[in-house]
Amino acid sequence: MAVLTAAPTGTPRPAPETDGGARHTLRRLARRWPLLPLIGTVLLLAAPLPEGSRAGAGGLVPADLASGALVLFCAVRVLRTRAAALTPSAAAVLALPAAAVAIATVTAADPTAALPGFVRYLQVFVLVPAAVVLLVRDAHDFRIVTGSLVVLALVQGGIGIHQYTTGAGASYRGEDVRAVGTFGPTDVMGMATVVAYGLLAAAAFALRTPPGAPRRLRVAAAGTAALLVVPLGLSFSRGAWIATGAAAFTMLLLAGLRRAVTTLAVLTAVTVVLVGGFGVGSEMISQRLGSITQVTAAPDRSVSDRYTMWAAAASMWREEPVTGVGLKGFPAHRDAHASIGLSSGSDIAGAGQTFRKQPLLSPHNMYLLILGEQGLIGLTAFAVSWAALLAGGIRRLLRRAGPADCGLVAVALMLWQTVDFLYADIGGPSTVLTGIVLGLAARWALAPAGGREPADARGTEAPAHRDAARWDPAPAGRDGARPV
Repeated sequence: MAVLTAAPTGTPRPAPETDGGARHTLRRLARRWPLLPLIGTVLLLAAPLPEGSRAGAGGLVPADLASGALVLFCAVRVLRTRAAALTPSAAAVLALPAAAVAIATVTAADPTAALPGFVRYLQVFVLVPAAVVLLVRDAHDFRIVTGSLVVLALVQGGIGIHQYTTGAGASYRGEDVRAVGTFGPTDVMGMATVVAYGLLAAAAFALRTPPGAPRRLRVAAAGTAALLVVPLGLSFSRGAWIATGAAAFTMLLLAGLRRAVTTLAVLTAVTVVLVGGFGVGSEMISQRLGSITQVTAAPDRSVSDRYTMWAAAASMWREEPVTGVGLKGFPAHRDAHASIGLSSGSDIAGAGQTFRKQPLLSPHNMYLLILGEQGLIGLTAFAVSWAALLAGGIRRLLRRAGPADCGLVAVALMLWQTVDFLYADIGGPSTVLTGIVLGLAARWALAPAGGREPADARGTEAPAHRDAARWDPAPAGRDGARPV
């Protein structure tokens, strides 16, 4: 029988177990330091942008510079630790866009003018995704990066709600009420994109809470997702609404009926209270929703301009069907292929800027932009690459080859991006996040089935185990996922 005795006076008492737990937590966080450049790139978009970067969609912003530092850091780390580079499948998927933009640059009428486009495409679709694949080693890393997207969404969404309630947003129907966050009226899709990423990530954690996490995390995640519905609605971005709805519906199907019904009930209740009960933008949102179907019966100016530019991009492709007109060639060839119905530009005002016209430099459809500027070679390369990421992610999720929460996030974000590209293209400060989202999707979809993982912070390689064990090397939980 064990006897409990009091320690003599002056005898040092053993440290409480919580101290050991705290030290263990600090050690775990210290091992995650390679993620700092990646997290910094995401969170830099929460800061107000310099005035010069608001002038158009093509200027560099601090997050772009941070993404360059991220790629450089990843390259140096791989060389220093002699870690394994990308797997053959990941290298092949990311090499397709690189080859396509290289061909489009070489075959352009003015390769020098196409060079900035070449660099931008490499940044967004090749280098940043590759850096994410190499730096995100397991499910813990994946959740940390995803959490930074949620934090960014909450910050930008909060600013957007404040803009609507105080009349300090971008101009919409003669009122300065459009929520644009810190991105300004020149990038009205920026805040909508950021908020949609965070909403889907939070919803994924609500549907499939990480194993071992407290139950309150599910409620908090569902509440966060519902809260982010408000700034997404106040962005008045129809493309973001459609893409978010498609991604959310797919997540509900993949998560299972019981979890889907519970989470959907929470989301609906909070949304009804915020939007319906308090009337947060309900009238304008309903009008904007109704305009989605007005494609032939008196569409608004933005819709008619978009269709005109879509037709112009298709006309460019018919002129140069194989290689297109070259990177950055759309603005130069637009007037020769567009009808006289195209307006002189978009009206820009509000959110701290005076009224002016912003030139229409892209068709606001990524697929048509690639088709017009890069031809069938480019569109085929990008379509195959993105289809591989989406199909591979869904396949691994259905096979339960890793933590379900990470799989839901990866599939939802990738699906959102592919649908949103029907109504938008790259450009603006938030573009760097596209590369991070593609990297997360690639990390999930193209996880190696054998061999070794990238080296950790100490330069030691993780042993080769089963694919799922590479994400969470702990015993499987009740739902088949591996606990943290």
